[in-house]
Amino acid sequence: MAVSLIRPQIMDTENKNSGGIRPWLPLLSLACAVFAFNSSELMPIGLLIDIAKDFEIPVAKAGLLITFYAWVVALMSLPLMVLCSRMAYRKLLLGVLLLFAVSHVGSALSTQYWMLMASRIGVACAHSVFWAIAPPMAVKIVPEGKRALALSVVAASTSTALICGLPLGRAVGLLLGWRWTFGIVAVLAFLIFAFQLRVMPNVPNTSYIAPQKIPGVLKQPVLIATFAVTALTVTAQFCGYSYVEPFLKIKAGMPDSMVTWVLVLYGVAGILSSILYTKLYDKHHKPFLYFAVCGIGAALFMLYPASWFIPATIAVCAFWGIAIMTFNLVLQSLVIEVAPPAAVTIAMATYSGIYNLGIGSGAFIGGLVERSIGVQFTTLAGFLVSLVAAAVFFKKLLPNVMGLLKKEA
Repeated sequence: MAVSLIRPQIMDTENKNSGGIRPWLPLLSLACAVFAFNSSELMPIGLLIDIAKDFEIPVAKAGLLITFYAWVVALMSLPLMVLCSRMAYRKLLLGVLLLFAVSHVGSALSTQYWMLMASRIGVACAHSVFWAIAPPMAVKIVPEGKRALALSVVAASTSTALICGLPLGRAVGLLLGWRWTFGIVAVLAFLIFAFQLRVMPNVPNTSYIAPQKIPGVLKQPVLIATFAVTALTVTAQFCGYSYVEPFLKIKAGMPDSMVTWVLVLYGVAGILSSILYTKLYDKHHKPFLYFAVCGIGAALFMLYPASWFIPATIAVCAFWGIAIMTFNLVLQSLVIEVAPPAAVTIAMATYSGIYNLGIGSGAFIGGLVERSIGVQFTTLAGFLVSLVAAAVFFKKLLPNVMGLLKKEA
């Protein structure tokens, strides 16, 4: 018997009628917000060189924008979610979007490095809460019988940010300057705020859990293993991905325009991954779990030798896009499945925090490698970390997940 790791029973929705487009407008508005948040988080990756030149700082110091952003999310996700856990989802989401928009205005107006860093910390605080509530909200606001589709829409929005947001942000930065990139995101965020103000229903927050009970919830062996594999795999991913722009330009010898299109391909490959997940995951859990963790390591390993030949580099980057999106889908759905219904947002806040701890750690390690031995070795450093992630996966996570599936079957 095939068992889905996206548990449809855990969420209720006010949209009982699936006729017409109106019941889907809340999910569309949430997808737009996902696109904006992911585009914003990733944009500095495509603008590092320009930011470094503008402020006359090393590229590695500009890379700290990624590191500190991620570490703020890692540190603040759980505390902020506990603080906001009694708020209705709609009110909380609108407040988070407003903070996100205002912080981007600050980024666009930054004249010094510390001003840009401060504004990015504001965005990071908004991110901390947004990713704790976005997946649970997605499965609450869709029509009955469509909840499993909701996470795929969220994932597709993430891929769209990779396809459009990051490359377009980079293109705008190259044409008009990096500040315009952040200014456009601010305008987009205000428009999404107005859209959600219009269409987002009052979604009840049923995920409150007393703070003293949180440690007990998070001590479940499968959650601990999931969090450990997430931290290590994402660290490996961002050792390489944080410096993918200079890697492709310096090591692979690609011109600016080609780098942009390779980043687009990376995102398109992620959409392919979300389609495969929707159609095949329920019947093929184990292969997806294997690929989710091992695929990223394989891509990081292959990028160094592939960089001697541009077509091979492009092919590996497409494979890499499939691997990271598969990882995001499988691990996120696993957290939603195994967490108690009353603790889903807390579990997702913890997952988001740990994910961003991995982003920050990966960007930091990648920066050390870039400064000490060169950007061409950042992907190999990520591969070494991925070996540790794979060891934890096979030793701790896989046995727990297989045991869970056997019980539910």
